[in-house]
Amino acid sequence: MYGRNSSREDLLFNKGDWFGVSAAQKQRMDQDIAAKNGDQLLNTSTEDLAKYYSEEFAIDVPALDMDNVTVGQREAQIDVSHDRFRYFSDNSGPHYITGTAVDVEITFSGDAGVFNVQPTTHTMNPPRAYISNGVLHFSIQGTDLTAQKVQGEISSRLDSIEQYLGWLRQTATPFNASLLDQARSQIEARKKKLLDDRSLVAGLGFKMRERPEAAKTYAATSVRRKISPRPPSASSAPYKPEPVLEDAEYKHILGVLENMVKVMEQSPGAFSKMDEESLRTHFLVQLNGHYEGGATGETFNFEGKTDILIKVDGRNIFVGECKFWRGEKSYLDTIDQLLGYVSWRDTKASILIFNRNKDFSSVLEKIQESTLTHQNCKKLVAQSSETSWRYLFSQPEDANREMTVTVQAYNVPEHIEPRIRTL
Repeated sequence: MYGRNSSREDLLFNKGDWFGVSAAQKQRMDQDIAAKNGDQLLNTSTEDLAKYYSEEFAIDVPALDMDNVTVGQREAQIDVSHDRFRYFSDNSGPHYITGTAVDVEITFSGDAGVFNVQPTTHTMNPPRAYISNGVLHFSIQGTDLTAQKVQGEISSRLDSIEQYLGWLRQTATPFNASLLDQARSQIEARKKKLLDDRSLVAGLGFKMRERPEAAKTYAATSVRRKISPRPPSASSAPYKPEPVLEDAEYKHILGVLENMVKVMEQSPGAFSKMDEESLRTHFLVQLNGHYEGGATGETFNFEGKTDILIKVDGRNIFVGECKFWRGEKSYLDTIDQLLGYVSWRDTKASILIFNRNKDFSSVLEKIQESTLTHQNCKKLVAQSSETSWRYLFSQPEDANREMTVTVQAYNVPEHIEPRIRTL
């Protein structure tokens, strides 16, 4: 028979409900973001900081190491007062006889505190055990234990615990997934408030003057947009705002580039023999037809062989690259080259890839796959079309300085002269 367990075992999954625990977790994350030093917050990448907070406040449901269950046997005093008909005729209190206890231990990974949380789905009889230093303990006790009985009791107890952990994972998984967006939203809102408090109008946006005579055919199209985590390092020095290219202007530039490519696709013969530098010149003509600069009258210019630049105070705020597709390695080298031009904290950039190969679908797949493998690529922000992607990159020397890179790929077939038929 089995006796009462006199160990430290307690009911698991019985001290706090899931809704209260998860709400409190989100509240603590918001409070941490609100309490962070303002200059450190402004000097830190929003994406990196949001990732840190989402990992720091994720609810890590324990996972039992089922391959490493250990057992030990000992003599134990078994309280058999509940079976008075068999042993006793009085009602004087607990009675003990010598029996056997099999102590079970199983290590786990994850947050031990989760064993106290009651899932949204549960039974009226939660399992018992006690937790100590990353190990779950429970005992099977009795006066007539057999190997078969003990094995069945251990399996039953572990199955019950696993069932509860499974119920918790069903709600913890979507909860953890939601933390990144919430952290990002809270960080962005606080940064905006800090900047507003410091009287920075529109993020010190760099507004370019559009020429009134600019051809309206080039109007921009619309674009849709566990190891313990350590917070990203950031300076607590006073935040120094830097000029940024407004999103509206960035989208307009991309639209001008895209519409110029449509002209190329419609008249391949006129562009079939051009190299990258010659193509770049055509883009410069169109862009400077839309925008005027300072003393030179040209906002867009170039240095080196293929880049298109906008400068503010001698430093690049927009960088564009025009490249023919020559394989994955050449494309990744182009990204490295682009990152090397970055000056401001929020530089925006564009890479235009022209394909003269036959298999354009394969090129598109390679662009998507290889971009995310680059060591400075933080994430895909949005895919605006089948051939256009917007990525967030960190600058090579400072992960908190980021740049937006839009990659646009175009198929520009070789111009084929018509053959003259002879009679």
